[in-house]
Amino acid sequence: MSGQLASMTGYARGGGAAGEVTFALELKSVNGRGLDIRLRLAPGFDALESELRRRVSGALERGSVTLTLNVERDGAAKDVVVDSRALAVVISALEALSHRVEAQPPRLDGILALNGVLVERQHTLDPEAEAALHAAILAVADESLAGLVAARRGEGTHLAAIIRQRLDEIETLVARAETHPARSRDAILARLRTQVEALREAGAAVSEERLAQEALLLATKADIREELDRLIAHVAASRQLLDKGGAVGRRLDFLSQEFNREANTLCAKANDVGLTAIGLDLKAAIDQLREQIQNLE
Repeated sequence: MSGQLASMTGYARGGGAAGEVTFALELKSVNGRGLDIRLRLAPGFDALESELRRRVSGALERGSVTLTLNVERDGAAKDVVVDSRALAVVISALEALSHRVEAQPPRLDGILALNGVLVERQHTLDPEAEAALHAAILAVADESLAGLVAARRGEGTHLAAIIRQRLDEIETLVARAETHPARSRDAILARLRTQVEALREAGAAVSEERLAQEALLLATKADIREELDRLIAHVAASRQLLDKGGAVGRRLDFLSQEFNREANTLCAKANDVGLTAIGLDLKAAIDQLREQIQNLE
């Protein structure tokens, strides 16, 4: 049975309440070289940062993850207080203006109505209520992480199917290159004879012995046996990693680079337009393979 793969992209959210405080938690993940966790917590909840990081890192291995926590205390008790600093700034400005502008002194209600002079402050939760709120937030974080993992695995299943299709395509192209008639020594010798005949007609003298030597040299330079063997081995290794499952994205990405290296060498050695065309098709399939692999955890 194939192992479970996961994409690095996903989304989940959850919410809850504790007493008169409600909260919403959102998780987003996208591609990343490693595991990069970014937390955007509501003011006053920094104490949860280390625990939230621990839980995210325990659930995920790769990806750029953003966790956002918003908290609303609409029903919680509040005090209305005067901001002494803001009031001092307003009074200082009024005194400065009184020497430059003739006007009635401002009324107290007008001063208090200025933005920032009166502020609302939440009542601090007692330790028991705060502990209950933190526990509720962590429970929702666990539920949201489970949802994110499920979303990433669902996308991973889809990616795995596409990657297997690309591997099948590469394997088919390797088989075509394997059986291509241009690879045979006789084909190389026939092409060389045609070129030599043209030289002879122009007056050049080329012996049969020299012709055989040149044919052997060209066949050696154009031999793509090693490249084909390596491509076949890379296909097999990629399928084994897909079957194993887990966080295999890095290793598959390394293999995709090896695929590309062998395809480049095959194109460089190709002594026939047909083989060159197969090599170019291989490169296109490998590029498509790597695009999908880079989304895997």
